[in-house]
Amino acid sequence: MKTRCAWCANSFEDYVKYHDEEWGVPVHDDQKHFEFLVLESAQAGLSWATILKKREGYRKAFANFDVLTVSTYGQRMVEELLQDSSIIRNRMKIEATINNAQRFIEVQKEFGTFDKYIWQFVGGTPIVNSWKNMNEVPVTTDESDALSKDLKKRGFKFVGSTTMYAHMQAIGLVNDHTVDCFRYEQLKSR
Repeated sequence: MKTRCAWCANSFEDYVKYHDEEWGVPVHDDQKHFEFLVLESAQAGLSWATILKKREGYRKAFANFDVLTVSTYGQRMVEELLQDSSIIRNRMKIEATINNAQRFIEVQKEFGTFDKYIWQFVGGTPIVNSWKNMNEVPVTTDESDALSKDLKKRGFKFVGSTTMYAHMQAIGLVNDHTVDCFRYEQLKSR
């Protein structure tokens, strides 16, 4: 039997699959970066399990996370999305997603890719921590503070330091699998 991080123990199948296949895997694809930014921003104040259960709804509502399409969504689309029970129906979060798509494109224009931009916050290489249990894992770090501050300066919304640290963990900027988790060693060498 595989040992996993305690946060996904006794959880539903998609949650375990997310832990085993996605969480902490370094992302270098801008569409995937945008997907995780949308999902993490939607999660603010909610559980990740709630968002993961609505992931397919988000995929449909936000054009398979196509940043160019989402950046063109107007008020009519916001009103439609507020009626869509397959996502979190929060006006501020929906409007933030559209705003963030527009800001995301600006970052792409400035840096060439969003990937190049975001990886600079960890020097281009994942930070590998050595936590023995989940109680040791911080909710923010100097790096997430810096990323959050820079994103806010650029006009992004729902990108507080705690949200950005969760984002950094999800996209592999940080390996926060506990040392006893089978994924820790697998991702340590990436």
